[in-house]
Amino acid sequence: MSDQSTRDQAQELRMLEAMLFGHEKGAFTGATDMKPGKFEQSDGGTLFLDEVGEMPAAIQAKFLRALEGHPFERVGGRTTVDANVRVVAATNRNLEEAIAEGAFRKDLYYRLFVVEIQVAPLREHPEDISQLAHFFLEQFVRQSGREINGFTAGAQAALVAYDWPGNIRELKNTVERAVILCTGDQLSETDIQLSNLVAAGGSNTSPVIASRGNVSLEALEQQHILSVLETTEWNKSQAARILGIERSTLDRKLKRYRVVRP
Repeated sequence: MSDQSTRDQAQELRMLEAMLFGHEKGAFTGATDMKPGKFEQSDGGTLFLDEVGEMPAAIQAKFLRALEGHPFERVGGRTTVDANVRVVAATNRNLEEAIAEGAFRKDLYYRLFVVEIQVAPLREHPEDISQLAHFFLEQFVRQSGREINGFTAGAQAALVAYDWPGNIRELKNTVERAVILCTGDQLSETDIQLSNLVAAGGSNTSPVIASRGNVSLEALEQQHILSVLETTEWNKSQAARILGIERSTLDRKLKRYRVVRP
C-alpha cells in the first residue's frame, strides 16, 4: 500500500470518528471549528446507524464504550462528553461471520443484539418497487429542479423485473442516476441503467454497465463513475484506484457532473 493510500485511509478514519464523536478545532485538516458528533447531537434521543457491520475495527472499541454509557472525547480533544443515546443499527452483513473473520468485535455484537428485526429483501415484495421508485423520483426532481413526470411503462417494467441485489439503496441510486442522465420529460427504459457484478475468471468482481440506445461518452463516464462509487459504498479513494485515476481527479469529475453522495 502506498504512503498516499495510507494517509487517505487515516484521514477517512478520523473523519468517521469525528462524525460519530465530534472534533475540536484544528483536530485535522479542514477542522476549522469545534463540531459535536452524532452521539452528542442525539443526546436524549435515538441515533440510527446504517451499515454498522462495516465499521472499522479501530473505532469499534470507542463505539462500544459510548454504547455502554461511558463518556467519550471528541477527536483532538481532552474534555469528556456524556451522551444518553438509544442506538438503532442496521447491516446487511452477517455479523457472526464477521466475528469469525476477526472483522467485528464479539462484545460489540452482543451489546447491539438486543432486539433484532429481519427485513425482507426488496425482491420478495416487488409490489412496492413502483411506489418506492416514484417516491425517490419526486425527491430527486425537487433537489435537481428537473422537469420529469414519472416513468414510462417500459421503465416501470424494467424496475419490477430486476431482482435488486442491493435492495432499496440500489433502487434509490438507480433512480438518481436516471434523473441525472435523462434527457426527456419521463424516465424511459433507456434511462434505467442496471449494474451487475460478474466474476472475472472466478476472482475479483468488477462492475458491468448495461447501456441501451445512443449514449454520449460523457454520460457513459458519469454512469461508470456512479456504478463504481456504489460498488465501493462511496469510498472515493478505493473508487479512484478502481477507475485508475487520482482521488483529486475523481473529485473534479464529480464536481463537474454535479454528483453528490445520496
